[in-house]
Amino acid sequence: RLVSSVQAVMASTAGYIISSSCHHVIDDQHWLAGAYPQFAVPYFIYDVYAMFLCHWHRGRVKGHEVAPPPSLRVAAGTYLRKDLLMVLHHAAMVLVCFPVATLWRQGKGDFFLGCLLMAELSTPFVCLGKVLILYKRQHTALHKLNGVALLVTFLLCRILLFPYLYWAYGRQQGLPLLRVPGALPPAYNAAAAALLAPQLYWFALICRGAWRLF
Repeated sequence: RLVSSVQAVMASTAGYIISSSCHHVIDDQHWLAGAYPQFAVPYFIYDVYAMFLCHWHRGRVKGHEVAPPPSLRVAAGTYLRKDLLMVLHHAAMVLVCFPVATLWRQGKGDFFLGCLLMAELSTPFVCLGKVLILYKRQHTALHKLNGVALLVTFLLCRILLFPYLYWAYGRQQGLPLLRVPGALPPAYNAAAAALLAPQLYWFALICRGAWRLF
């Protein structure tokens, strides 16, 4: 959780520096936009492996209570069933988003990349919430405050981020917000929808958790 939080703070900081430095959303460039994705790829690979090790370790500890601990193959299967969406998300970051960010863009759109990096701002609150639950502190005021912070940052940085990106492009091109999707290639809209879809699912889970908490 600590590594994930540190990476999230670094990504958000880099994203803010990049986006605030790019006044033209298409043509302006910042060196961090090319450097940070290369740093982030090893993290996503590490995170998938670390999550699996945590899952396997929990299974081995629980296994001693009622049955032999699960094998590596069984643990991998249950891990994928439990966290398939997260694994697919991380795989897409490495196999799709990294090539797009470093090769396909050809130096264009650093502003948008910076904004997308700031989506990580909600991650420390996710991690803190899981730690509080692990230590049986889910009924404390700190857990409730963290839940509010998670709800707000996730909504702003992962959901409303996408309309903001369309609005920023429209402002640069002199287009109203509702006309921006039609002015973009269909592949761009499809990519935005693919990125937004899992965020909507996770936000629904966060809202359900907040409803139970309060």
